[in-house]
Amino acid sequence: MKNDVILQTITKFAVLIILLFSVSIFFGGHYSAGGGFVGGLMTSGAIVLLLLAYDLKTVAKIIPVDFKIVVGVGLLISLLTVVGGLIFDVPLMTHAYKYFDLPILGHTSLHTAVLFDLGVYLVVVGVTMTIIQTIGEDE
Repeated sequence: MKNDVILQTITKFAVLIILLFSVSIFFGGHYSAGGGFVGGLMTSGAIVLLLLAYDLKTVAKIIPVDFKIVVGVGLLISLLTVVGGLIFDVPLMTHAYKYFDLPILGHTSLHTAVLFDLGVYLVVVGVTMTIIQTIGEDE
């Protein structure tokens, strides 16, 4: 691959901005559009941008993660949050929440739905990156 310094430099900043926006959309998913699926797609998009600016081996050194394991962990987290409803004898997919006063954030609600969204987020990132890496390795 041709050494494109401008693309690689811009990519470093763009990936940071995309990842921060992805986290914002992930946490804002309970009150507006977004959540684990959209946040996961944006994170995958940031990693794809890295793959375009660099090559597959360089990105594998930067992010040494087996994305198939990420899919498994995401499925496990989502499954455990769903099974939690069965354990506490409430309908399936019932989520609990409570309000807390946190030092920096103030009056904040914490939901178990965030755990489910985290599982979805990990599954989306894992599946999309596994597909993209598989296609990239064939070439």
